Amino acid sequence: MSPEMLKRDATSARKNPNGLEGSPVPQDNKRAAQSAVFSSQQLAEPGAAPTLIEDVALHEAPSRSETATPERPLPNGAAHAGEIELKLLVDADRMAHFNAAPIIAANARNRGARKHLKSVYYDTPERALRRGGLSLRVRQSGARFVQTVKTEAADDPLRRGEWEASVRSLAPDLTLAMPFIPAKLRDEVESQPLEAVFTADIHRHARIIDLPSGTVEVAFDQGILKAGDRSMPVSEIELEFKSGSASTIYEVALRLAEHGAVTPSIRSKSARGFDLAAGTPPQARRPRKLRLDTSVALDDAFATILRSCFHHLLQSLPAAEDGRNPEGVHQLRVSLRRLRSALDLMRSVGSLSNLDALRSEVKWLAQSLSAARDWDVFQLQTLPAIAEACPSVAGFDALEQVAARRQSDAYRTAHQALDGRRCANFVIGLGGWIEARGWRNDVVAEDLGRLAEPAVSFAERILSAQHAKVLKRGRRFKLLEAEELHRLRLATKRLRYLSEFLLPLFEDRKSARRFSRRLADLQEELGAFNDMAITASLLDGVAAETPDSGTAVAAIAGWQARASIGVAPSLRSAWRDFTAARVPWSRQARQD
Repeated sequence: MSPEMLKRDATSARKNPNGLEGSPVPQDNKRAAQSAVFSSQQLAEPGAAPTLIEDVALHEAPSRSETATPERPLPNGAAHAGEIELKLLVDADRMAHFNAAPIIAANARNRGARKHLKSVYYDTPERALRRGGLSLRVRQSGARFVQTVKTEAADDPLRRGEWEASVRSLAPDLTLAMPFIPAKLRDEVESQPLEAVFTADIHRHARIIDLPSGTVEVAFDQGILKAGDRSMPVSEIELEFKSGSASTIYEVALRLAEHGAVTPSIRSKSARGFDLAAGTPPQARRPRKLRLDTSVALDDAFATILRSCFHHLLQSLPAAEDGRNPEGVHQLRVSLRRLRSALDLMRSVGSLSNLDALRSEVKWLAQSLSAARDWDVFQLQTLPAIAEACPSVAGFDALEQVAARRQSDAYRTAHQALDGRRCANFVIGLGGWIEARGWRNDVVAEDLGRLAEPAVSFAERILSAQHAKVLKRGRRFKLLEAEELHRLRLATKRLRYLSEFLLPLFEDRKSARRFSRRLADLQEELGAFNDMAITASLLDGVAAETPDSGTAVAAIAGWQARASIGVAPSLRSAWRDFTAARVPWSRQARQD
């Protein structure tokens, strides 16, 4: 789908697990963040009530309840504006080349403006603001000081609320920030002194780019984050949408990717700074629960589902690239499976040729991560549990050494894929395709009208068909062989993803919650058998390669064979519970 990205010269994060003392994890200097952030066109005078910059979504406006809301009226003349940003982190020694890229040189209005921005980020000693999803920053630009409070929307990591006010120095004014701090946090924040957690010293060169599709401000940021004696370089390009089509920022990002290595991500300077101060790796979060109105059209439902998958992917990338937190690779693989299921779901509308290309990229990236996740599970769960249960068995130490080497090799393969141009262009291109709703251009005329139909009618058909497939594959359940159980597991997994996507259309009924819970239990039980098969494939040939581990390998095989006998009753119970559950999309359930 896109040209090959230039190879990045980066050391694996796993080789430098601390990422501190002036030698941060190299990927942190190359990650990109994509977030909708908002700044004012006009700031209040020092000491005045803060200006509210209303939250405007990357794709759709949120409700006020999704962000911190001031509990007093805005001052007269308060400005509000919405901004859409896409950040790309790049190698510092390549920044000048990006600034001279053809897309910039041919379309920039002028030479742009340069600023030196000094920022201090504050929180309580117990990090009450960060735990509450807020950040408090004071930034100096020239002789002016601006205090900013930012919040995250509950269901969209690309959307943030932002409130700004002028202050007299780099010291924060808590009185101006308090209206935007949730009531449940105020006592804790007021009872503890604020402290400077880290600083950001950034040199910015901003230019305006005009393209036929829209206007984008491109800011080239270089500098450093400091937290005590720890530091981390910053080298990133911010693309801010100004007018025209919001997909223009993705267009510019892809054009820049042709000129050098870029990496998209969801990680902000604030997140990097707090993790730097704490010495912790990036977090990897589970996907956020979808929200779909029962009257939504199919086209809008597709957009919401795809954005959910895209957001989860972006949130998972930094932790997977960093490598210190195994949950990063796991959640990235989950995001790719969800995305693949969403693309397959769209096939039900008609023939969409572009889906095959996207699906191919998803499959390639997921396969690149597969071995790393498998060895993580073996190293963190399977091996220690059985070794502890069998203390008299020799060979576990030797087996652990072999597993560690193979795990390292698997992570090296994963990082090569994540660091490459192919991955970056896939992620950026996917974002642009979703923003522009590119599937509309790929649907044949006779199927186009189906996108306007109620999504709930579509959901009934799709869920009913997949549910019937699961029941069919589970016939005569007690007699199913291993291969048949594997096919049942795949069908169950697909039904679970479809349920996550489509059950919100049937509101938050008891039947939906009960069905989802029993479906999840069944998938977990079926997954236990699959984990055993994966373990057997991982250990194939290990004993021959390292004879000292032979006894331990045999012990693991025997232990899991014995465990499978115990799993069978719980698996049959999970199957009975699932088949007895009322489907939420049935006419009877909808009358509950």
